[in-house]
Amino acid sequence: MDPLTHLLTGGCLGRAGFNRKSALTTLTMVLAAEAADVDVLWGLKSQLAALQHHRGITHSFVGVPFMAAATLAFVYLLHRLRLRFWPPKPSSAGQQRPAVRWGYLYFVAVLAALSHLLLDYTTAYGIRLFEPFNYRWYSWDIVYIVDPVIWIVLIGGLAVPALFGLINQEIGVRSKGPRGRAGAIVALVCLVLIWGVRDNQHRRGLDAMNSFLYRGAVPQRVAAYPYMINPFHWHGVVETADFFETVPVNSLTPEIDEPQARLFYKPEETDLILAAKSSRFGRVYLDWAMFPFCQAQKLEGAASGYFVDFIDLRYTYPEGSRRTALGGYVVLSPDLRVLQQGMNSWTSPTVESLERQSQ
Repeated sequence: MDPLTHLLTGGCLGRAGFNRKSALTTLTMVLAAEAADVDVLWGLKSQLAALQHHRGITHSFVGVPFMAAATLAFVYLLHRLRLRFWPPKPSSAGQQRPAVRWGYLYFVAVLAALSHLLLDYTTAYGIRLFEPFNYRWYSWDIVYIVDPVIWIVLIGGLAVPALFGLINQEIGVRSKGPRGRAGAIVALVCLVLIWGVRDNQHRRGLDAMNSFLYRGAVPQRVAAYPYMINPFHWHGVVETADFFETVPVNSLTPEIDEPQARLFYKPEETDLILAAKSSRFGRVYLDWAMFPFCQAQKLEGAASGYFVDFIDLRYTYPEGSRRTALGGYVVLSPDLRVLQQGMNSWTSPTVESLERQSQ
C-alpha cells in the first residue's frame, strides 16, 4: 500500500486503546507501521535495484523485529531530544500522563510492523514474507496500491473523534484520558469489512474466469487484479498453453467482457529471447513478474541489434500505457551482448529513439 495508508493504519492502531498504557505509543505505532518502506532507498542506486530489493527482507517476518527495534531506537532519540530541549509542562490537576514503558512500546511496534506486511499482502504487487529462507512472492490481489475509500475510512476514524474532542473542550466536558478509541476501532473494523467485500468479489470474478473457454482453449492459470475504487471491476489475466489474454471482469454479474479482450501470443524461446531473459534485468524482472510477456524487435539501419520489451500483464490495464505498466527493456547487439537494460520510464529508450540516434 501507499505510505499514507500505512501511517493512518498505525495511527488508528495506536488510538484503538494501546495508547492508554504508555506514553509515545501512537507515535511508535505510526512510525513502525511505515518503517519497512525504508528499502525504497535502493531507488537511489537504480530503478532495477529498487525492483530487486523492495518488499524484501524489511517486509518479511524475519525483518519485523528488527524494524520494530529500529523504530524504537528512533523514538527513544526523539524522546531524549524533547526532554532536553522542550521539557513537558506540569500536568493540570486531575490529569496524569502515562509513563513511558519501553518494553511495551517494543511490543506495539512489532504489531504495527506486522500491519505493514498485512496491508502490502492485500495488493497485487506482492510481498516476500519469508525472505531470506524463501523468496517466493505472495499476494492477495484484492486492493489497489492506492485506495481512496480506505483513506476516507482511516482519516475519518482519526478526525471525527478529534472534532468531538474540540466540541467537548468548548463546552467544558472534562477529559477522561486519551480520546479517539471508538473512532479508531470503528475505522479498523471498516477496513476489515472492505477486505471482506473485496475478497468475496475477487473470488466471484475468478470463478467466472475459470468457467470460460478462451478462443476454445482451457485456461491454465487465471488472476484478477483490482481497480482503485470500484470493487466490482477487475483486470483479468488468463494464461493458456499458447497465449495470454487480458479481459475486463465484472464480479457483480459476474461476467467477462470478451469483446474488450486483448491477446498476447507467447513468443518462441529463441536464442534472442533467452539472451534477454538471462540479462541482469531479465533475471530480476522475471523473478518478480507474475505474467511476464516479452517481444523482440530488430533495430533497423545503423542501430543494428535488437530491442526486447518486457511487461507484466497484471499491470496492462486498458486505461494505462506500456510506459506505466512496470515494464522494462533490454537492448542487445547483433551477437546478443547486452548493450542497455533497465526499467521503463518516460525517459527510457524506445526502438524509434535508438534508430534516430544512429542516423
